[in-house]
Amino acid sequence: MRFRRAFIEEPELNLIPLIDVLLVVLIFLAVSTTYSRFTQLQIELPSADADRPQTRLQEIQVAVTADGRFAIDKAVVPMTDPESLSALLRAAAQNNAAPLIVINADAQAPHQAVVTVMEAARLAGVTHLSFATQRRSSGR
Repeated sequence: MRFRRAFIEEPELNLIPLIDVLLVVLIFLAVSTTYSRFTQLQIELPSADADRPQTRLQEIQVAVTADGRFAIDKAVVPMTDPESLSALLRAAAQNNAAPLIVINADAQAPHQAVVTVMEAARLAGVTHLSFATQRRSSGR
Protein backbone atom coordinates (compact mmCIF):
# COMPACT_ATOMS: atom_id res chain seq x y z
CA MET A 1 0.00 0.00 0.00
CA ARG A 2 1.34 3.28 -1.00
CA PHE A 3 0.46 6.17 1.25
CA ARG A 4 0.78 9.62 -0.07
CA ARG A 5 2.85 11.94 1.93
CA ALA A 6 0.96 14.79 3.42
CA PHE A 7 1.72 18.03 1.69
CA ILE A 8 3.39 20.31 4.25
CA GLU A 9 2.59 23.88 3.55
CA GLU A 10 5.24 26.46 4.38
CA PRO A 11 4.08 28.73 7.22
CA GLU A 12 3.47 32.26 6.09
CA LEU A 13 3.83 35.29 8.27
CA ASN A 14 1.30 37.95 7.41
CA LEU A 15 2.91 41.35 8.12
CA ILE A 16 0.03 43.57 7.05
CA PRO A 17 -1.79 43.56 10.43
CA LEU A 18 1.53 44.25 12.20
CA ILE A 19 2.22 47.22 9.93
CA ASP A 20 -1.29 48.56 10.53
CA VAL A 21 -0.84 48.41 14.29
CA LEU A 22 2.58 50.09 14.14
CA LEU A 23 1.23 52.91 11.98
CA VAL A 24 -1.60 53.54 14.44
CA VAL A 25 0.90 53.64 17.34
CA LEU A 26 3.16 56.00 15.38
CA ILE A 27 0.27 58.34 14.62
CA PHE A 28 -0.81 58.26 18.27
CA LEU A 29 2.71 59.15 19.44
CA ALA A 30 3.04 61.96 16.91
CA VAL A 31 -0.28 63.51 17.92
CA SER A 32 0.20 63.15 21.67
CA THR A 33 3.76 64.49 21.79
CA THR A 34 3.99 67.93 23.31
CA TYR A 35 6.52 70.37 22.05
CA SER A 36 6.85 72.33 25.27
CA ARG A 37 10.61 72.42 25.00
CA PHE A 38 10.35 75.11 22.34
CA THR A 39 7.90 77.17 24.34
CA GLN A 40 10.24 77.22 27.33
CA LEU A 41 12.93 79.06 25.39
CA GLN A 42 12.55 82.74 26.09
CA ILE A 43 14.64 84.49 23.50
CA GLU A 44 14.97 88.23 23.53
CA LEU A 45 15.88 89.23 20.02
CA PRO A 46 18.10 92.27 19.54
CA SER A 47 16.61 95.35 18.00
CA ALA A 48 18.28 98.19 16.18
CA ASP A 49 17.29 101.81 16.50
CA ALA A 50 19.62 104.37 14.98
CA ASP A 51 18.09 107.31 16.85
CA ARG A 52 18.53 105.90 20.34
CA PRO A 53 22.00 105.46 21.88
CA GLN A 54 22.74 102.03 23.30
CA THR A 55 22.66 101.99 27.09
CA ARG A 56 25.61 100.38 28.78
CA LEU A 57 25.13 98.24 31.87
CA GLN A 58 27.16 98.82 35.00
CA GLU A 59 30.07 96.41 34.85
CA ILE A 60 31.36 94.46 37.83
CA GLN A 61 34.80 93.08 37.09
CA VAL A 62 35.48 89.66 38.62
CA ALA A 63 39.00 88.31 38.20
CA VAL A 64 39.96 84.66 38.62
CA THR A 65 43.67 83.95 39.01
CA ALA A 66 45.51 80.86 37.85
CA ASP A 67 45.50 79.45 41.38
CA GLY A 68 41.73 79.99 41.84
CA ARG A 69 41.66 83.21 43.88
CA PHE A 70 38.99 85.86 43.24
CA ALA A 71 39.00 89.66 42.99
CA ILE A 72 35.87 91.79 42.66
CA ASP A 73 36.48 95.25 41.17
CA LYS A 74 40.25 94.92 41.77
CA ALA A 75 39.80 94.02 45.45
CA VAL A 76 41.02 90.54 46.37
CA VAL A 77 38.45 88.58 48.35
CA PRO A 78 39.29 85.66 50.62
CA MET A 79 35.98 83.84 50.03
CA THR A 80 35.85 80.86 47.71
CA ASP A 81 32.29 79.60 48.19
CA PRO A 82 29.42 80.79 45.96
CA GLU A 83 27.26 82.04 48.85
CA SER A 84 29.91 84.46 50.13
CA LEU A 85 30.78 85.62 46.64
CA SER A 86 27.09 86.23 45.87
CA ALA A 87 26.81 88.49 48.92
CA LEU A 88 29.79 90.51 47.68
CA LEU A 89 28.34 90.69 44.17
CA ARG A 90 25.01 91.91 45.59
CA ALA A 91 26.88 94.60 47.53
CA ALA A 92 28.80 95.66 44.40
CA ALA A 93 25.56 95.86 42.38
CA GLN A 94 23.40 97.50 45.06
CA ASN A 95 22.64 100.68 43.09
CA ASN A 96 22.00 99.02 39.75
CA ALA A 97 19.01 96.92 38.78
CA ALA A 98 20.74 95.06 35.93
CA PRO A 99 24.51 94.90 36.33
CA LEU A 100 26.86 93.08 33.97
CA ILE A 101 29.45 90.75 35.49
CA VAL A 102 32.59 90.53 33.40
CA ILE A 103 34.62 87.44 34.29
CA ASN A 104 38.34 87.95 33.68
CA ALA A 105 39.67 84.42 34.12
CA ASP A 106 43.29 83.48 33.64
CA ALA A 107 43.82 80.95 30.86
CA GLN A 108 45.17 78.50 33.45
CA ALA A 109 42.40 79.16 36.00
CA PRO A 110 40.59 76.06 37.23
CA HIS A 111 37.25 75.44 35.57
CA GLN A 112 35.63 75.06 39.00
CA ALA A 113 36.63 78.59 39.96
CA VAL A 114 34.88 80.04 36.90
CA VAL A 115 31.80 77.91 37.59
CA THR A 116 31.84 79.17 41.19
CA VAL A 117 31.68 82.78 39.94
CA MET A 118 28.80 81.87 37.62
CA GLU A 119 26.95 80.16 40.49
CA ALA A 120 27.53 83.18 42.73
CA ALA A 121 26.09 85.44 40.03
CA ARG A 122 23.01 83.21 39.81
CA LEU A 123 22.56 83.32 43.59
CA ALA A 124 22.94 87.11 43.54
CA GLY A 125 20.22 87.38 40.90
CA VAL A 126 22.51 88.72 38.18
CA THR A 127 21.50 87.51 34.75
CA HIS A 128 24.03 89.31 32.54
CA LEU A 129 27.42 87.58 32.34
CA SER A 130 30.30 88.16 29.98
CA PHE A 131 33.78 86.71 29.61
CA ALA A 132 36.77 88.92 28.88
CA THR A 133 39.21 87.67 26.26
CA GLN A 134 42.25 89.07 24.56
CA ARG A 135 43.01 89.18 20.90
CA ARG A 136 45.54 86.66 19.63
CA SER A 137 48.70 88.09 18.17
CA SER A 138 48.89 88.00 14.38
CA GLY A 139 52.11 85.94 14.57
CA ARG A 140 50.20 82.71 15.26
